[in-house]
Amino acid sequence: IYVPESLTVILARHIEDVGLTGEEGWLFSDAAGHLLRRNSAGHRFRETAKAAGVSGYTLHSLRHFYASALIEQGCDVVTVQRALGHSDPTVTLKVYAHAWRTAEDKTRAAAADLMDRVLGTPADSLRTAGSETAADLRVYQ
Repeated sequence: IYVPESLTVILARHIEDVGLTGEEGWLFSDAAGHLLRRNSAGHRFRETAKAAGVSGYTLHSLRHFYASALIEQGCDVVTVQRALGHSDPTVTLKVYAHAWRTAEDKTRAAAADLMDRVLGTPADSLRTAGSETAADLRVYQ
């Protein structure tokens, strides 16, 4: 799991303040010191959220928030798939395809960059150029 250094600092403080639990030394565990399972983690989250006066969110909401943030920051589908532990990128795409909304803008910018590098001239000047430039463009087709 890749985490930012700032999170490791927070976790280190937590360990200093609270310590690890159980014989296995879990960072987060149930009251008996056992590893949290899905149900026990969900229960603990709901209790904590209730005590904090927060409602309408689940652990799964946090997972969606995390995935959306990764996508917003430009992570590709395989990176998000691995971060979420999905078995296949298609699973990730089925859930989050809508989040990659700027693909058209990226495609447009990439195509403009390619044109600039291949043709050596900004695309706008091609629209106003004479017939020689238009003939030259046919060579690239």
